[in-house]
Amino acid sequence: MNRTATDYPGLIVPLGHVEPVPRRIRGFVDGRCVFDTVRARYLWLWPGYPQYCIPREEVAEGALVDEGSSVKLTVGKAQRHALRAAAGARRGAAWVWGDAGPAAVHDHVTFRWESVDAWFEEDEQVFVHPRSPYTRVDALRSSRAVRIELDGTVVADAPVSVMVFETGLPTRYYLDRVHVDWSRMVPTDTVTGCPYKGETSAYWSVRTDTAVHTDVAWAYDFPTHQLAPIAGMVAFYDEAVDVYRDGRLMSRPTAVNRALWEKQHRG
Repeated sequence: MNRTATDYPGLIVPLGHVEPVPRRIRGFVDGRCVFDTVRARYLWLWPGYPQYCIPREEVAEGALVDEGSSVKLTVGKAQRHALRAAAGARRGAAWVWGDAGPAAVHDHVTFRWESVDAWFEEDEQVFVHPRSPYTRVDALRSSRAVRIELDGTVVADAPVSVMVFETGLPTRYYLDRVHVDWSRMVPTDTVTGCPYKGETSAYWSVRTDTAVHTDVAWAYDFPTHQLAPIAGMVAFYDEAVDVYRDGRLMSRPTAVNRALWEKQHRG
């Protein structure tokens, strides 16, 4: 059986694509707002999701420090800048687009996500990266049975699930906890975030008779309101386990898709 075939839609946005952001975007550092704009633009530096580009005149005066060097990115060159913070300048925190970058974002600033303490779209905080306007995430209840195996060991066997469909990513199956074999689950301290679901509340490794597989299951006890149906349920990393749906072994996502998922959800 070919277990690497995909059965979900791929991403369609090309590199360098630019679109207006119809939302108010704010960023805070040390509790201070360093930019507040309704004129941001989306720029796709890679296909998975966009970056915000903030008009330079709407960045707080003195917040940026030119580092005197440029950085080559996938769609052109930009000028590296540090970001002033209470504990000292955060080097390489931003880049300003000039003539060597896309014309549509000339004199705009793109910030490294982690260099800004908190991001907001309107009055809701956003985590990990900007939400793509072309990404749809649906959580649908399903009566199709799902069984999870690892090293030939049944780890979960559920008669129903909540299936999460996210553009460009494999279907994820969220299972009620009563259908998980907790004697095999080992809690870890891992925490990840997703701009569409929120922040995870738990992670588990799975212990089989032959090995311990690290961080292959997670849960969102308090997901975003759009993904409320998955609250408290457990999902397994399809790339690392065997998923049987209605008794049929499903294809494993490819390594490329795994890398994309990790980039999006593990920062």
